[in-house]
Amino acid sequence: MHFYRPKMRYNLGFIIEKDEDVYPPSEDSFLLIGSFDVRKGETVLEIGCGSGIVSMHCALNGGIVTCGDINKKAVALTKRNMALNSLDATVVETDLYSAIEGRFDMIIFNLPYLPVMEEGDLALSWSGGNDGLGPLPGLISGAHDHLTHGGRLIIVVSSLMDSNALQAALDGLNVKTLSELPLFFEKLSVLEISL
Repeated sequence: MHFYRPKMRYNLGFIIEKDEDVYPPSEDSFLLIGSFDVRKGETVLEIGCGSGIVSMHCALNGGIVTCGDINKKAVALTKRNMALNSLDATVVETDLYSAIEGRFDMIIFNLPYLPVMEEGDLALSWSGGNDGLGPLPGLISGAHDHLTHGGRLIIVVSSLMDSNALQAALDGLNVKTLSELPLFFEKLSVLEISL
């Protein structure tokens, strides 16, 4: 089962190459980019970088960026897109924090949040399992070892996720909604989490 996602057009001034096996910049990517500020010199980790557009936005605004993806083709594409736009980032192949060292002021993840079980490199970018949480619990638990004091975790979630499971995963955390985007079949939200 694959959900149709309408495309929204934005011009951020980036040159973006695409790969059919990598999640392209979509409405959730642009919602995420428009939801937070990056301060010059702020250290940023993006998990699930896909095409690299969110990390490129962070680097352009003065962030010191590390990013990674479980999909080898996404890692290669992000490296190409960074180079095409004369931007700098450390780009690694990683499953959540498996290849990540150090602490960051901000960790960003446009989660695979659809409640589906699909396989394949591209499906990893949207397939969040039966409840739609996907890697969210591991992202939160690992953030304790990778966020600086006062750091923030920024994620995209969907109203299609199991709301009880999401509430349980966020229980006891300081959560603020940064922005929302209602679509015809779901509502996307960008959340900022302080541990």
